[in-house]
Amino acid sequence: MTTRADGAAWPWEGGWHRAATRLASPNHGERPANCAAAIDLIVVHSISLPPGEYGTGAVQQLFTNSLDWDAHPYFQEIRGLQVSAHFFITRTGTLWQFVDCDMRAWHAGRSSYRGRSECNDDSIGIELEGLEGQQFEPAQYEALTALCRDIALRYPIAHIAGHEHIAPGRKQDPGSGFDWTLVQGQLDWPPQCFPQAVRA
Repeated sequence: MTTRADGAAWPWEGGWHRAATRLASPNHGERPANCAAAIDLIVVHSISLPPGEYGTGAVQQLFTNSLDWDAHPYFQEIRGLQVSAHFFITRTGTLWQFVDCDMRAWHAGRSSYRGRSECNDDSIGIELEGLEGQQFEPAQYEALTALCRDIALRYPIAHIAGHEHIAPGRKQDPGSGFDWTLVQGQLDWPPQCFPQAVRA
């Protein structure tokens, strides 16, 4: 197995993270040819299904098109939705991966950031199990920052932002309960990597 410069095992197998539970989603596509070498943005989201309920397995089912739309009244509001993210981090910090990071996941929707539109084309999406505006667990921050560091080993990451920053007015996640200051401190990346609104 390949090792990193610090002697630790290389965390990647192609675009799949070795520490993640792999559950392949059909909701993905090729990245545009001009974007494949410029995957420089991490987008942080939050999701729970039904909203505010955790550990149900419904997020994994949604991302793999296997959700029973009749299992909960809320699911009628999203019936037929076909979406995915590259990663999902549960409340306990467990890491799931649904899409090869070399591929385009369907997580951002209509979006624009750092002078570019269509953020799905050149970003990696990470969903945190949670409800926008509410707080997240220490285990999630630990898993998130470790994952971000690993992503930056393989891709030229220059930016990290929330869904709310790339689709303002349309999306509000991860929301006010997400501790950007903590993430900045744990990652120790330059301030310009973070959205202007949250820079310490």
